[in-house]
Amino acid sequence: MKHIYTKAALCAALALSVSTAVAKVPESEAARLGQDLTPMGSERAGNASGTIPEWTGGLSGTANVPGYTEGSHLTDPFPNEQPLFVITAANVDQYADKLSPGQVALFKKYPDTYTMPVYPTHRTVALPDDVIAKVRQNAVTSELVNDGNGVVNFEVAHAFPIPQNVYEVLWNHLTRYRGGSAQRTYVQVPVQASGAFVPVGITDTFTWPDFLVGGKDPVKDRNVLIYFTYAINSPPQLTGTVLLVHETVDQNTDARRAWLYNAGQRRVRRAPQVAYDGPGQGSDGTRTADDFDMFNGAPDRYDWKLVGKKEMYVPYNSYRLHSPDLTYDQIHMKGHMNQDYTRYELHRVYEVEATLKEGSRHIYAKRVFYIDEDSWQIMVKDQYDGQGELWRVGEAHVIQYYTIDVPWITNETLMDLNDGRYLTLGLTNEEKQPFIFGLEMKRRDYDTSALRRLGKR
Repeated sequence: MKHIYTKAALCAALALSVSTAVAKVPESEAARLGQDLTPMGSERAGNASGTIPEWTGGLSGTANVPGYTEGSHLTDPFPNEQPLFVITAANVDQYADKLSPGQVALFKKYPDTYTMPVYPTHRTVALPDDVIAKVRQNAVTSELVNDGNGVVNFEVAHAFPIPQNVYEVLWNHLTRYRGGSAQRTYVQVPVQASGAFVPVGITDTFTWPDFLVGGKDPVKDRNVLIYFTYAINSPPQLTGTVLLVHETVDQNTDARRAWLYNAGQRRVRRAPQVAYDGPGQGSDGTRTADDFDMFNGAPDRYDWKLVGKKEMYVPYNSYRLHSPDLTYDQIHMKGHMNQDYTRYELHRVYEVEATLKEGSRHIYAKRVFYIDEDSWQIMVKDQYDGQGELWRVGEAHVIQYYTIDVPWITNETLMDLNDGRYLTLGLTNEEKQPFIFGLEMKRRDYDTSALRRLGKR
């Protein structure tokens, strides 16, 4: 029988406080994974109108991808598709119920240039079998601690495939699968209101403790979610700046551990500012530290609320934007990216609202996140200033890395509605080897000595 969630029913089901909710689900409920629920915990069925199809396994492997050759940039699995329609400033009101307020505001700010081409929906998310097995296990073992600020008893990814409250929905984004161990070479591009920009070249590495050489150590890796380095390669005046982060799970118990190597000073320093609303490295003030990856870090400064679940036009299967045939000059224009290279689809998302706690500090007084049910990726975010006005609108343009079964962002964009600046982060169009998955990283590759070595290269 098709499982239908109404907004009211979903909110009622997830309205339990963290202190009273039972995080683990019984075996009878977990058995739904791979049945009426996908292995990731989303609804397998499509919608009643047929505009969202049933999930049938996602996009895995290259057999059905035309033009792909081993080692190349990913090619578009849907090269001949045309938009079903294009949303413009002239017709945006017709589609506003499936857009965020921030998305609608972009049409109002840029009525002559901002568009959203909407394509047929493809539910391409697929995960490796061994990860799916861990997700199934997490359903009956993972638990929240410290009022939702931490998680225990989960492995690898997707801590709560059948979420029971808003914190579990958020933690699914924070713990979602991104390949285990990977290196990315990409650009971060702060674009001025005039349209001028200087790309910032970055190489970063991620390794989740389970994927370290030798596996996870129950003592040394206790409370560590991700090991992360972030090195700026260009322009020359920024080259040599390297960030090292040991991202902790429960940051109230054990705060994020971050160090910064500055090539000019040739010193490694602790970097407590790399958290919350500290300035994002190399972003020219266009993002905060916790804007990276749409949202990262501790949730403790906000009160969280699940608004409900809805259908929404979100960036998806953005292979054209990923193409090596495009240059950074072609992609970036005044006010926003060239939307001709984007792709939007209709998907189901969780709407999550975060309101700054009384007595807490952050430049964003309110944030609303829209989280994809299949990947648990935050797809769109609206962020408000202290006066309650819309300020910055973010979008995650995602693709399925079908060669290794990893859904991930190919570009995230953050647009300032006030000053007309915007940021893109993650573009790899002009990079020779943008992604390397399956790195064999050791724990010592993420210590402060390694940080110094990276800065001196």
